[in-house]
Amino acid sequence: MRRTGPRRGGTLRYFGPGGMDHVDPACAYYAFSHQVIRLFSRQLFGYPTALDESALTPVPDVAREVPTAANGGLSEDGLTHTLRLRPGVLWDTDPAREVTAHDFVRGLKRLCNPVVGAGALTYFTSTVAGMAEFAEGYRDAVDTGAVTAADLARYQNTHEIRGLRAPDERTLVVELIRPANDLVNILSTLFASAAPAEYDAVLPDSPEFVAAVRSNGPYRLTAYERGVRLTMERNPVWRQATDPLRHQYVDGIDVRMRRVTDDQVRRAVLEGRADLSWGAPVISPDRVVPDSDRHVGYAMNPYLVFNMRSPNERCATSDLRVRRAVAHAVDKAGMVHLFDDMDLGTVTETASTAIPPGNIGHRPYDRYPTPGDRGSPEVARALLAEAGHDDLVLRLLYREENPHRDIGERLAADFARSGIRTELRMIRHADEYYRILQDPARAEAGEWDVTAAAWTPDWFGNNGRTCVQPLFQSHFASGTANYGGYRNPEVDRLIDLALTESAPERAEELWHRVDRTVIEDAAIVPILVCEPTIPHIMSARVRGAVPLPHVDRWYDASHIWLDRWPAPRTGQSS
Repeated sequence: MRRTGPRRGGTLRYFGPGGMDHVDPACAYYAFSHQVIRLFSRQLFGYPTALDESALTPVPDVAREVPTAANGGLSEDGLTHTLRLRPGVLWDTDPAREVTAHDFVRGLKRLCNPVVGAGALTYFTSTVAGMAEFAEGYRDAVDTGAVTAADLARYQNTHEIRGLRAPDERTLVVELIRPANDLVNILSTLFASAAPAEYDAVLPDSPEFVAAVRSNGPYRLTAYERGVRLTMERNPVWRQATDPLRHQYVDGIDVRMRRVTDDQVRRAVLEGRADLSWGAPVISPDRVVPDSDRHVGYAMNPYLVFNMRSPNERCATSDLRVRRAVAHAVDKAGMVHLFDDMDLGTVTETASTAIPPGNIGHRPYDRYPTPGDRGSPEVARALLAEAGHDDLVLRLLYREENPHRDIGERLAADFARSGIRTELRMIRHADEYYRILQDPARAEAGEWDVTAAAWTPDWFGNNGRTCVQPLFQSHFASGTANYGGYRNPEVDRLIDLALTESAPERAEELWHRVDRTVIEDAAIVPILVCEPTIPHIMSARVRGAVPLPHVDRWYDASHIWLDRWPAPRTGQSS
């Protein structure tokens, strides 16, 4: 008789294309990275793995409780949050050592490092008192051209963030610039991970960092070779009683990264040589959508982002008329057909706003309508002629694996219809692609002019800031998610007002005004919105697979158990 409850043992096997952008939680900002990192790196709060709406509300992780006025954790003015830590959470050091409030202070300081910082740093610098000044001083104090780990540690250990302090090992006090009713959401992001003292000895996200990774979650990293393989094993010092969000059912995790097609991934899973797809959104043949009754919000995927600092000859992405011409050139309906042909199982629609449906601040609005959403080459050509750019050449950056390659080639064809020539630049690995986009110096060097990116909100529900602040607020440091260097003081002002506004309806109006302003500026070209309900393929032995809304609906590996072991492997997947 088949066992009905979770069992321990076995190795969970992933197989497919793609990779991680970063291994370091201080800078990782990609779903494939998050589903791995959350297994070895914990935060103060997190989201429960569930199929109902409870999955959208953060609950305590390393923190013992959500701070409120009733439990003494929230001051009367809403500016001071006192967080008490759960005892018994351990690092897998030798000997094992308890996670402390000082580790969270260190982790938050690391977000400001000028080498490869956090993509959503503005969540923190606009909220935590003194963090913006700390980040600015950090950038000024360190020469990134010749920086060492000792330089970074010296700055972090001799400078404090005014709004962060650890009065004792199990108490963290966070003081805010203004009340923030989404602070617990911010502290639930992967960026807000604890960091052990060992990280002071290595540069962020360097090969040395990968070798030095310490775990306070159910699994620990045993090997990582970019674009080739990743393996994890049980963390021997982790205890279920100290972790309310994760489990430790399987013995280990084995990710084999290969340049393979979706059909090859599907065949490997159906033949029992892999358990889950990695990187490729390969759907289940029975098309069961486990969360079909939950419509929590759409993601913008893809959207076109411009490098407004590009020095490339015959490229004029800093010219508003050129960006508007490109907006008219894109055949959005054709892109829907492309996604439909890939049969990804998603609900996909054309997009016209920066804030997707189902997120705070979204209202229907189309500044650049075209007949049937098929593009207007004539309008695009007229705008280019008006701007004096009849011979526009755009360097389009894209990733090798599907669907990114198909999207890039489709955009090039759309541009050609409007007289725009395209220089395609293919990037093989996800980590290299994001290293290019997140580095303002590489934008200024002209390594790209346009690219098709994707954006899933960092959380749902009370999420006004998540769809606009990382993408459009002025932030040109390493790690930025404002890839093209867009800057509009009015947008910065509106974001600040929205963050200050306590009335939800007035805040929603301000977020919508941000949306309209960035679209008026053609800061980006929204192309599609997708409700990420992909029923990912899995092997017959996988049980307990539940999608995580905040990780782009990929499954929680710590929740999965296997009901039988595979036969010994006789060959490798091709």
